[in-house]
Amino acid sequence: MSLEDYKNIVHRCFRCGYCKLTEDYSQFNCPIYHRFRLETFSPGGIMWLIHAWMQNSIGWTESLARVLYSCTTCNSCVEQCKFEFSDDITNIIIAAREKMVENGLVLPRVARFLRNVEAAGNPYRELQANRGKWAEEAGIPQYQGQNYLLYIGCTGSYDERARKVARALAEVLLAAGLSFGILASKEECDGNEVKMMGEKRIFEMLVERNIRLFSHLGVRKIITLSPHSYNAFKNYYPGTFEVSHYTQILRNLIREGQLHFSKGRLTAKVTYHDPCFLGRHNSEYESPREILRSIPGIELLEMERNRGNAFCCGGGTGNFQTDFLGGGESSPARTRVREAHETGADILALACPICMTMLSDAVKSENLEEQLLVKDIAEIIRESKL
Repeated sequence: MSLEDYKNIVHRCFRCGYCKLTEDYSQFNCPIYHRFRLETFSPGGIMWLIHAWMQNSIGWTESLARVLYSCTTCNSCVEQCKFEFSDDITNIIIAAREKMVENGLVLPRVARFLRNVEAAGNPYRELQANRGKWAEEAGIPQYQGQNYLLYIGCTGSYDERARKVARALAEVLLAAGLSFGILASKEECDGNEVKMMGEKRIFEMLVERNIRLFSHLGVRKIITLSPHSYNAFKNYYPGTFEVSHYTQILRNLIREGQLHFSKGRLTAKVTYHDPCFLGRHNSEYESPREILRSIPGIELLEMERNRGNAFCCGGGTGNFQTDFLGGGESSPARTRVREAHETGADILALACPICMTMLSDAVKSENLEEQLLVKDIAEIIRESKL
């Protein structure tokens, strides 16, 4: 839907403020409001700015664009809004971005991200040939009609820390005897962040390429490393393929007795961070927790904000690259790391490569590297099993 399609909805927000808070109203849960503490940087404030822009009461400025692109589309506002239009809040922000893109009103950092994806196939501007480098020495099979395609995504393919997560997951799946393969250099960007940024043309191009490739290879079942890829394939792609996030597959393998753990391999207190695009966007909260509870020696501790109230790491909608929120003490990532540390956990468990990028850096900034290890669930399983 275009921004004009929302003209009878946008003005209905009267900034009651529920969208900024947790369910029990105890904390500010909107990451950009938490970061800047200005009403402008709140869902209600953004709705008013969009309405004023639509009514020509204000014109486009770089400041307006920075506000709109600071939103991580974490869906916390959607979770907490008390009104019937709650499901449309994130969609309205995306539609406003689409209008900016259509009119050439894109900030340089956003334009660079989009340009890199269009030209190089990824926001890192890395060579396509290097997309499968992480798998070469590990004996990870390429897709040749196996039961599952393991889709890695841009961050898992190119980010140094996330590559280790991709390898851990692939090794765990191999050890469980799962029939799967990767696309390596044939893999294309899923486009989730491109869509969230409002670039419909590039997103549609990526969808067309991926659907063509999946159809050509006969792909029927996809496992994604990233919740962002899972969100794109599940909610915005046509086709008949079945998509799962890897934690859902690992949970099933454990239930079916295909994954066994060695007692005494790992003893740790663990807290889990809910990724926004797995949790609030797709209502998957329990699979990661079921996995962690099944591992001998792990004590699962919950952060004060969890599940639908989980606090965003700040990396969504390309912010892991564009960095509109910055990295100061009040940044979402550093705030979340402090919350994890307060549980008394030894390990902060993740299920998203973008969260891994954000929270690993935040642990270093908080000088907690010796006290709080950041590990993906796949890495925890490998350590407990292999």
